[in-house]
Amino acid sequence: MSDDNLKDRADKLLQYAGVTIDGPEPTDLQVHDQRLYARVFAHGSLGMGEAYMDGWWDAADLPGMFTKVLKASLDDKLRSFDAIITHLKARFINQQRGGHAFEIGKAHYDLGNDLFQAMLGKRLVYSCGYWAAADNLDDAQEAKLDLVCRKLQLKPGQRVLDIGCGWGEALKYAAEKYGVSGVGITVSQQQAEFATRLCAGLPIEIRLQDYREIDERFDAVYSIGMFEHVGHKNYQSYFEAVRRCLKDDGLSVLHCIGSNSAPSQPDPWIEKYIFPNSMIPEASQVTTALRDLFVVEDWHNFGADYARTLAAWQANVDAAWPSLPAKYDERFQRMWHFYLATSTAVFRSRRDQLWQLTLSPHGVPGGYRVPR
Repeated sequence: MSDDNLKDRADKLLQYAGVTIDGPEPTDLQVHDQRLYARVFAHGSLGMGEAYMDGWWDAADLPGMFTKVLKASLDDKLRSFDAIITHLKARFINQQRGGHAFEIGKAHYDLGNDLFQAMLGKRLVYSCGYWAAADNLDDAQEAKLDLVCRKLQLKPGQRVLDIGCGWGEALKYAAEKYGVSGVGITVSQQQAEFATRLCAGLPIEIRLQDYREIDERFDAVYSIGMFEHVGHKNYQSYFEAVRRCLKDDGLSVLHCIGSNSAPSQPDPWIEKYIFPNSMIPEASQVTTALRDLFVVEDWHNFGADYARTLAAWQANVDAAWPSLPAKYDERFQRMWHFYLATSTAVFRSRRDQLWQLTLSPHGVPGGYRVPR
């Protein structure tokens, strides 16, 4: 098929979303290389993302453009061979088994603390903020940390476990504000080193450790933004590990992204460039995995808050980019911009959600009063 025919085909598809090729609106797609159409029709989202990284196209309002595309479900019309292979691997291969659990740390979280410090704001918290009463990123992240602590009903003297502790901010907050001690585990070497320094002087231990290895008892167990790396074949193992470590009268909070779509369908571009071996859970997968292990005391969705969080991260990155090291070159910048913009669109279109599940081993006597 000729480039002209492919362009006509693309134009007709984009019309469903209200997007025009080389149009005047910020959400219109500006094409700089006519090879774009063949690349996208051959490779779907992978081709679209790589073409953006190579400078073949732009949009002034990239999150807005992709929000329109997702609301019109145009991605369903671009299922490529790359997408099929990615989905089959996710469905049938346990890509997070054994040492593979540490690959995401090396590929993403060890990119550089300088990048994440520039992006994430006052607190190095790489997950959705809670914007119910906040009007800026730092307040939204502090509100999220406090929300988790309140849901866990933390009390002075308790010992907590943070699975996927990141740079240690949640444990630091819980220790300083609620008087607890704790253990944080991560699969990122850079995160572990930073968290150890951040929490120095507090009753906190940071370990480079996989969740499947831990077997100790805690008053509370939580995970913030780590479950997306567990993989559906390991969901039950995750909840078994939490149950093994949680006292009978304890509480657990799971903070994670959740999908409305069919399970085991990671995006090929995200899989290749951002989060290898990662997967967004679907609700039925979660409920099946925790069966006979926990009572779901509360299931809280504030997914729309993630769009605001991602927009704030993008603004921080844009402001800081001139001062970042040269290793983050133009192609990396375009890759990162594409990642944050498409992620923003996913939450604006309500394709994905942000869940907080509060769990108890046997049910809270008399019932659980839900904090918000």
